[in-house]
Amino acid sequence: VQLVESGGGLVQPGGSLRLSCAASGFTFSSYAMSWYRQAPGKERELVATITVAGRTTDYADSVKGRFTISRDDAKNTVYLQMSSLKPEDTAVYFCKAARGYRVFWGQGTQVTVSS
Repeated sequence: VQLVESGGGLVQPGGSLRLSCAASGFTFSSYAMSWYRQAPGKERELVATITVAGRTTDYADSVKGRFTISRDDAKNTVYLQMSSLKPEDTAVYFCKAARGYRVFWGQGTQVTVSS
């Protein structure tokens, strides 16, 4: 099983980034997918979730209206489109796959929002 995040980097406040998480080794389409983030000295927090077949999405209040989660089951990939980025969005972003008791995590990608 592998979850590999990409797309992180340094961006100015107000800018945009799209994160990707490529999955392999399990039946991606059967899993709910989430993005989490962890800033230095803080606990990991849930950012966004998308259910099987993209039926529903949910977002943390802090990112509503700015971030969009989506999935492409044909490519076994989940995305996080981030816009109007703020310095407080700086964190390592992780993707998670979950189905019942089965949970898989990626290794994370750094997002830094700074001028």
